[in-house]
Amino acid sequence: MPHHSTHSHNSQPYDVLLRLESREIEKFLFNRPFYRPQKMWERSMKGLLSLVRRTKPSSFTYLCEKNGESLTDKMDELACFAPGMIALGSLGYGPGESQKFLSLAEELAWTCYNFYQSTPTKLAGENYFFHSGHDMSVGTSWNILRPETVESLFYLWRLTGNKTYQEWGWNIFQAFEKNSRVESGYVGLKDVNTGVKDNMMQSFFLAETLKYLYLLFSPSSVISLDEWVFNTEAHPIRIVTRLDNGENLGGLDGQQKHFNRLRGRKEGRQADN
Repeated sequence: MPHHSTHSHNSQPYDVLLRLESREIEKFLFNRPFYRPQKMWERSMKGLLSLVRRTKPSSFTYLCEKNGESLTDKMDELACFAPGMIALGSLGYGPGESQKFLSLAEELAWTCYNFYQSTPTKLAGENYFFHSGHDMSVGTSWNILRPETVESLFYLWRLTGNKTYQEWGWNIFQAFEKNSRVESGYVGLKDVNTGVKDNMMQSFFLAETLKYLYLLFSPSSVISLDEWVFNTEAHPIRIVTRLDNGENLGGLDGQQKHFNRLRGRKEGRQADN
């Protein structure tokens, strides 16, 4: 039976559709309606909405997992890339739908932040289970310095200018400093409840986690989302606009014609104030 979730093994199809559309990749791709990334994105979001659940009593919003016809009230920290992805995707809708998806992104980000806040070390476990009347409980309790939550905080900060996301990011960074910092770098935790350390620093901690934390506190002009798109491994790729004949538009003027169509991203709201 097919298994549907938004953890890392399944994240790239959703993410890539959004990033393909934002880069206006190849003319032949857009001339085939079935393969148009925006349409595929919209269909996939309908499926994602069917996985949205809310807890009692605190009304944490989460994405459950689907295995065949069975739903499991479980969400991985790996799925916490979804708030940032959904927030970016909200820019492609009209005002009503856009606000609906942005609100969902913000609700999911609050849940992901509470994955961190709910443990003694203030670092998130690998996954969480949700039970009626008990909100959330940590399942697999290790932490390996993952980037997904701070990635979403970065995008939400750039798109809304809400300094709350910087505060959350700072709290997560301080928890890494307190619990994971060692003389030669940073290590994960075997158990976020006890704080017992492992002996490994994953490469994505430097390539993604710290990069997104740095950008969370940088001006919106630093790797502007109007000029760059991040791939799923946090590598920035410059956006190049194409003419109908496949030629690149040269210079900033050509790029600006494209950027002006991307509503809501130009200034990162009042992010630099």
